[in-house]
Amino acid sequence: MFLIVGLGNPGTEYARTRHNLGFMLVDKLAADAAVNIRRSECQSFVGSGLIENQRVKLAKPQTFINLSGDAVSCLISKPELDAATLVVISDDLALPFGSIRLRQRGSAGGHNGLKSIIGALGTNEFIRLRIGIQPDHPLSDAKNFVLNEFTKAEKESLAEILERAAEAMRSVLRDGVAKAMSLYNEVSAKKE
Repeated sequence: MFLIVGLGNPGTEYARTRHNLGFMLVDKLAADAAVNIRRSECQSFVGSGLIENQRVKLAKPQTFINLSGDAVSCLISKPELDAATLVVISDDLALPFGSIRLRQRGSAGGHNGLKSIIGALGTNEFIRLRIGIQPDHPLSDAKNFVLNEFTKAEKESLAEILERAAEAMRSVLRDGVAKAMSLYNEVSAKKE
């Protein structure tokens, strides 16, 4: 079973912010697979089902991003799960807007949610799917930027970005992360 965790902040005030792209993608995956994410478990909303013939548990931690490790370490402690089957979905301020990066492992890259998860699990050996939110202008306040809603222009391409990211996630489940990386990281790089 795969544990697919989307990072975001709980509450309606954060629902459509850049930092909640992880939640948005998990919601899309759930809707496409007819999975309800309603059950409360390990400080998260979770739902289980099948995607690409793989058993998955979809999770949205309700701890706020900076404490995501608390929820993920609890979820991963279940007998059917381990870090090898963990996929974390997050926004990434260092990637151009709308680009997708899949990695089998890696550093937190300045993302506090990933930092929290790596610290709580004691490993960086888990798959991550990052979606770029980098603006085309210098930032004076990164925290304010990630906690704000998308611009009108960004909102217009959001559905397409989430569809491409969902297909990348389905490819991970269907084809394995190495093949998905070759398909989707390359596609994203061409669009930059």
